[in-house]
Amino acid sequence: MQKNSLISLRDKLQRGELLNSDCPSREVLKRLTSRWSLLVLLALEERTLRFGELRRKIGGVSERMLAQTLRFMEEDGFVERIDYEVIPPHVEYRLSPLGHEARDRVTGLADWIETNLQQIIANRSHPAAKE
Repeated sequence: MQKNSLISLRDKLQRGELLNSDCPSREVLKRLTSRWSLLVLLALEERTLRFGELRRKIGGVSERMLAQTLRFMEEDGFVERIDYEVIPPHVEYRLSPLGHEARDRVTGLADWIETNLQQIIANRSHPAAKE
């Protein structure tokens, strides 16, 4: 019996406790799974981009929101900021190794959403009958 509880404890420590409101993993989950963070991961999938290129590639994101998202992603180690000391200033962003791992995970979700988009939209149009 004790062996099972040790395995369970080890699993909890390795996975974290996202369902617990005090779990620090929740803050990472919140920041990483925001709409803009997910789109940054996908936009930087293939190459390094300048801020303006990244903003154009991610339609609809404001300059302020993109700057904040990139700051959070850099703090968490998903994105690397490359600052070239030239005039005018030249800054580029690329995925870090951790960012590539995260991108690999969210790409499956993005593909699944695209594959099932028509069904999801149809579900919105025809909600299930309420009892």
